[in-house]
Amino acid sequence: MSDITHNVYFEGKVQSLGLQTDKGKATVGVMKKGEYRFSASSPEKMVIISGILDVQLQEGKWVKYAAQGEFDVPAGTSFDVSCDNDVAYICYYG
Repeated sequence: MSDITHNVYFEGKVQSLGLQTDKGKATVGVMKKGEYRFSASSPEKMVIISGILDVQLQEGKWVKYAAQGEFDVPAGTSFDVSCDNDVAYICYYG
């Protein structure tokens, strides 16, 4: 059984708990209202649990994702997100 890890980013405005799932390593987290830039060292699949997250992948167009919406982030890239209210998500790492 692995330990649960606690990650804190952007002065506490983004926090997540790491866990092992049947799909592999994942984090479940929350974001407070704001704009953030993340880097992905490995492929990621983000699934929105609640709220609405605006996402810009690799300098592309901004796309809104609501609850149950999901998107893939290629390894070795950065992506920008923005939310007007709190957002909960789960991120699977490949």
